[in-house]
Amino acid sequence: MRDTVPSVIFKTRVRDESVEGSNPFRWQDVNTEEIFKGKKVIVFSLPGAFTPTCSSTHLPGYEKYYDEFKSLGVDQIVCISVNDAFVMFQWGKQQGVENVFLLPDGNGEFTRKMGMLVSKDNLGFGSRSWRYSMIVNDMKLEKIFIEPDFGDNCPTDPFEVSDADTMLAYLKGEKN
Repeated sequence: MRDTVPSVIFKTRVRDESVEGSNPFRWQDVNTEEIFKGKKVIVFSLPGAFTPTCSSTHLPGYEKYYDEFKSLGVDQIVCISVNDAFVMFQWGKQQGVENVFLLPDGNGEFTRKMGMLVSKDNLGFGSRSWRYSMIVNDMKLEKIFIEPDFGDNCPTDPFEVSDADTMLAYLKGEKN
């Protein structure tokens, strides 16, 4: 397992108030250091935007506890998925996300370098992220929770340890 987060560049879209018209967005490259250097960050990764567990429980749980995580010293909460920036933006809009930063890993580079890229060909998804969560302190992995049954073409979608409740218990010292 890695000791630090991998160095990658994420292709994101950001609102640019100086742009007039119907598309006030522009491309912006964001590197790993900008997200993690000098910060305490919760990262949770999931198979895909708009998928059932991701939309009904995983993302909403972290959004719900945002203020509590902040009170425990967390600077930012990041959701990574092997989806493009357009999909992540629309999913965030549909979910009413205000606090969690939805980070597209469109090429799966971060996920692959984390060792979490799996084949979901059996579901017609192609390559996706395995479900996990972690605390990153100044680029270093403090704790990672990886769902069981890790591997390609897993017939189930386990959701037991990467949830917001488990992360909250860990940060409160109630879970190792």
